[in-house]
Amino acid sequence: MTPRELLLAEAGKRILLMDGAFGTEIQRRNLSESDFAGDLNLKRDQRGNNDILSLTRPDVPERITRAYLAVGADVTSTNTFSANRISQADYGAEHLVREINIEAARIARRAVDDFIARDGKPRFVAGAIGPTNKTLSLSPDVNDPGCREIDWDFLVEVYHQQAAALVEGGSDFILVETIFDTLNAKAAIMAVRQLERELGREVPLMLSMTLTDLSGRNLSGHTVEAFWHAVRHARPLTVGLNCSFGAAQLRPHVKALSEVADALVMVYPNAGLPNELGQYDELPETTAELLREWAAAGQVNILGGCCGSTPEHLEAIGRAAQFLAPRTIPQIEPATRLAGLEPFTMAA
Repeated sequence: MTPRELLLAEAGKRILLMDGAFGTEIQRRNLSESDFAGDLNLKRDQRGNNDILSLTRPDVPERITRAYLAVGADVTSTNTFSANRISQADYGAEHLVREINIEAARIARRAVDDFIARDGKPRFVAGAIGPTNKTLSLSPDVNDPGCREIDWDFLVEVYHQQAAALVEGGSDFILVETIFDTLNAKAAIMAVRQLERELGREVPLMLSMTLTDLSGRNLSGHTVEAFWHAVRHARPLTVGLNCSFGAAQLRPHVKALSEVADALVMVYPNAGLPNELGQYDELPETTAELLREWAAAGQVNILGGCCGSTPEHLEAIGRAAQFLAPRTIPQIEPATRLAGLEPFTMAA
């Protein structure tokens, strides 16, 4: 079976678990600048460059990955949220992008394969691609609406480089996550499609949108239904929501997406909202009970955690969803479905 077929088969049996946060877990370890920088002789301060730890302190992301696998994660992501040329340029480390992604994928692959060897239970590696800190849809200059910091071709090239390295390192899927700009996501889709042609095989896509206001829109203005209409052509293996607000605020938007998407729905929200010190206080049991509501309503196939979540959160989510049936993927009647900022379905 291909990775797509195997994940679909497993998701038909039970609600699966995605891992939890890497960034806040790394912060909890209080690493020094020398931990991040290692012996790479980079000229800029590397504190906060979580992705580079795959080269300088690979034990850190590996321990986090194994901790999530130990409590039941079926899908683990790579520690590569900002491992692209645009984001790494802030640290003067853009020349290391390929190496960072390959090593991060190898770390996750090694951990997953070790756990599979123990019990034979299928597990998967999702090569994580973040949105970069640039946007194709919006101008950075309020006085020049047509201004853009990057263009489409450049962003496709940036995503292609990262996706190719993640697949080379052993990723089963490419996870395009925290999508605040739908056009950025479309550039990532094109990059993966180019990679598929080069490899001569499918590279399954996972797409995860983030909401930036309580009305349920991302930064480029799309509702979850409009977002789905804009990316459905890519036939993603999963579509869903991550980061955003806490689970309580995501409830209506998870329901809306579950009703229109003929793909697996994967949701991994933050563990509540941060307090005034930037810390996440929501207890594992609280998060788990909120996510259990979606599972009990038949709205999700894969659950996990984003910022502030820990292995303890994931373990509690797994217990809460353990005996609940997974969402059934709906059969959507064929129609012309378009997306402006709102969804539009053309009448027959």
